[in-house]
Amino acid sequence: MKIRCVWEHNGSDTLLYAGNFIGAYTRGETREIALGKMADEIRSYQAWKGEPLDGRPEPVIVQEKASALTVSDADSDILFDTERKPLGAAEYEALKALAIKSARDFHALYQAVPDKDKSCLPARDTFYGPVPRTAFEMYEHTKNVNSYYFGELGVEADNEGTIADCRARGFALLEHQPCFLAIPVRRGSYDEEWSLRKLLRRFVWHDRIHAKAMYRMAVRTFGGNIPNIFHFV
Repeated sequence: MKIRCVWEHNGSDTLLYAGNFIGAYTRGETREIALGKMADEIRSYQAWKGEPLDGRPEPVIVQEKASALTVSDADSDILFDTERKPLGAAEYEALKALAIKSARDFHALYQAVPDKDKSCLPARDTFYGPVPRTAFEMYEHTKNVNSYYFGELGVEADNEGTIADCRARGFALLEHQPCFLAIPVRRGSYDEEWSLRKLLRRFVWHDRIHAKAMYRMAVRTFGGNIPNIFHFV
């Protein structure tokens, strides 16, 4: 089974995205390290979706972008070539359902952490400020990209309520725009290109980044009773 990978890198530091498994990704100090992680990522991703894995995952790089961003901290501005295409209604509904499932599962993981303000992780800074350490900080950071992501497509969304609630409201607002499935590629903040396909992928991808961090932090801090909702390996 071919995994159509998009490679974004700064020097050798690598973000590798599975273009045909929306939101699946790996990171590594080199391309080879990231490639070596991809099979496990796809197994994890399919287990989370509750779908079988059809054969042995074989990653193949189909697009490359050299970036000046701090990709080691998951800073990204890439638009996949495939994300320039409009969406059909059925594909949109399937991807929206995945983005909503991801938000609900993220909220469930957060709810399962015994102490939302306790963490064993040391303090560390990145391009966007201090790395979220506690479950509360991780949850707020992940939820609060909602207005930013939708805003890149001209939708005035908010970050109120749970991560699933504000995401669902954002999609409802989006769907009130005329011909929303055919919104052209837009150049938004920081001169970054956005499309509807990219927005859907970015939600699931961003959730996975911080769900993995929250799950691993919680296991280290509180022990092995944290539910592995996303089936991370």
